[in-house]
Amino acid sequence: MTPSAFGSRRSVLMGLGGLALSGCVSTPAALSMRPRFVVPALAPIDARPERITRVTVCLRPFRAAGPRIEVEPVGDKRVVHNYGHGGSGWSLSWGSAEIVRDLALAGGARSVAVIGCGALGLTAATLLLRAGAEVTIYAAERLPQTRSARATGVWSPDSRIADADRVDAAFPNLWERMARASWAMHQTYVGQPAEPVAFVDQYSLSDRPRSSTPSAPRPPAPGRIRFAEYGSRLRDLTTRSVALDASGHPFDSPYVRRAANMQFNIAELGRRLMADFLMEGGRIETRTFHAPGELTALPQPVVVNCTGYGARALFGDDSIVPVRGQMTWLPPQPEVHYSLYYSGVGVTTRPDGIGVQRLDGDMMGYGLTEETPDRAEAEDAVARVAALFKPAA
Repeated sequence: MTPSAFGSRRSVLMGLGGLALSGCVSTPAALSMRPRFVVPALAPIDARPERITRVTVCLRPFRAAGPRIEVEPVGDKRVVHNYGHGGSGWSLSWGSAEIVRDLALAGGARSVAVIGCGALGLTAATLLLRAGAEVTIYAAERLPQTRSARATGVWSPDSRIADADRVDAAFPNLWERMARASWAMHQTYVGQPAEPVAFVDQYSLSDRPRSSTPSAPRPPAPGRIRFAEYGSRLRDLTTRSVALDASGHPFDSPYVRRAANMQFNIAELGRRLMADFLMEGGRIETRTFHAPGELTALPQPVVVNCTGYGARALFGDDSIVPVRGQMTWLPPQPEVHYSLYYSGVGVTTRPDGIGVQRLDGDMMGYGLTEETPDRAEAEDAVARVAALFKPAA
């Protein structure tokens, strides 16, 4: 995903990350009855506006019906679409690639073009290559310049993945298939040099105890989306959270929970994906397409379309709605190896920096196409992080 990889906050940080799966009310009395968990010493984040190194913006491609994964004839080409994953592109990439690979090779062709060099394009191209196809990626940009490179980098497979009121009945099972396949493939990168994928402790801060009774779903207000949440389907995979008392963490918050969540070191993972694809015989050519008819000039009979938000213009797909997400980056702090979430702000620590993002509700950025960084938003997000830590003694 894109910078909003925190995506659906309740799914990622309370469900998939296990931050609300224990089903217990985290009152002080309840905490005193639980065994104390050993909490590692946590270095505070140096969050000051003057330390901002860059601000990145990405438009996540949301489709109310969910990702478009289907075959469409375009002239003499068989086009397999693979786009519209909202804030879940990295998280669902390998699972989508498995489905796309099978669709692309179903007709017997063994020469395939892939349009797009982001997370979805590279994973689809790699699985096609490993299935015996000759694969060429055509793209205007390499992965470091794509929107995929501006993603937050956390495991968030149902981040703005669909409108719960508009998906068909088969979609939840399809989503689970993609999520489980992706989880398994991402695991093969854990523990490798430079940590392309790792598990990072994620802290969830709150001013109020969590209720043990799930709230009943409410219909969205007019003009708002009820984003689909499927985290409960993966409870056997993801870690469970534990409640912490105030003695072992630096946060100025009465209720804190901790769980480990999968995280992507996008710079290293992207480098590995590109290197593996090329080493195994794939090719990448620089090319820009402006209309579907231009695909007919390609020599390959099958084309896999992984253009993400770009598919809105290329294929005239108005079902794609942009969801703007902005990340503010602070310099890396090697001593800080955790992420956190508090109402209104999320923090992701990666080897290339500490990403800070304002999270003022799931509808934040919905329908916005502006990709120019907003400095005021950036400084406000950093100030919110600074306020989360206890004053120095």
